[in-house]
Formats: sequence, C-alpha cells, structure tokens
Amino acid sequence: MAFTLDIGAAAPDFSLPATDGQTYSLADFKEADVLVIFFTCNHCPYVTGSDELTRATADKFAGRGVRFVGINSNSKATYAEDSFEHMVERMKEHQFPWTYLYDESQDVARAYGALRTPHFYVFDADRKLVYTGRAVDAPRDASNVTVNDLDRALEEQLAGKPIRVPKTNPIGCNVKWDGKDAHWMPADACDLV
Repeated sequence: MAFTLDIGAAAPDFSLPATDGQTYSLADFKEADVLVIFFTCNHCPYVTGSDELTRATADKFAGRGVRFVGINSNSKATYAEDSFEHMVERMKEHQFPWTYLYDESQDVARAYGALRTPHFYVFDADRKLVYTGRAVDAPRDASNVTVNDLDRALEEQLAGKPIRVPKTNPIGCNVKWDGKDAHWMPADACDLV
C-alpha cells in the first residue's frame, strides 16, 4: 500500500483536541458536502506564506457546503513553535476559518500519509478522497502563485464534474516526525505524481 491515501480511499477517522477546547472526530463534520482536511503547522514558511490564500479559498466555499479542518502533526520536540499552546495563540491572533486539531501522537498523519506542510485532502460527501496534494503552486510566496489546484478541484467537485488533476505533489516542509531528524521522511513516503 502507498504511504499516502489514494484517490477513492475513505477518510480515516480521528479523535483530536482542537484549539477551541473541543475534541473532534470525522462524524462532527458530517453536514459538510465536501470536507477539506489539511496537514499544517505553526512555523513552516510554506504554511505561513499561503495561509491567507487558504483562508480565501475556505471563505469562498464556506457557503457552498465545504468545511476546512487543519491538523498539526508536527513534533513539538523538533519545533517548539508547533506546540498546542502555540496553536491556540495562532488561532486567537489570526481567527482562521477552520477547525485546528492537534495530532500529538502523529497517528492521524500516518493514517492519511501526510507528506508535507501544507498537504491537502479533499473528500466528497461519502468521505472518499477526490483530490490530494498542494493548494497552490507557490505556497511560500503568494505573489508568485499562478495555479490554485485546491480551488479548481473544489469547483469541479461541486459542479459534479470529474476532477481533471486529482493528484499533485504537496509543496512545503516535510512533517516533523517525533524522534527523527527534522528532514527525515518515512521510507515508503514518495511523490504522488
């Protein structure tokens, strides 16, 4: 089996604490026609460089039945800025329009096969994967973005059309795995395309 979920795979369940003080599982988002789950963090320049683009996409589709859920799986031992406390502070400061969950065990990152921050997964109403990869082609510097794959995939999905490019390679820092070098990736992790 590939490290990362393949198109058509079911969304793995989770039970994770959020910055709002609640604990969420997949069922808590059942009302969403489309669910975007993305692996993110507090410190990565590819995340911070594209957060406002992600916000714009989340806001654009919020009234169309699309929910966004961010998951931070980075080890706080690798980057102290990725701690839960810093997640809470970041959400208070930025008021992002998504639920922000903490995957301290990294089990959810392994279940999804998260490669980088950010790494996006789009699930349909049946919670089958229809798109995985990057949101934009230049996440570190929003001024250089020429392609928004996430926006396109959501438009196609909501229009009932097949997603023309269902897989792209996520662009960003690798997930910071606990007890490993900051640049380590699992042996079976590989490019998606």
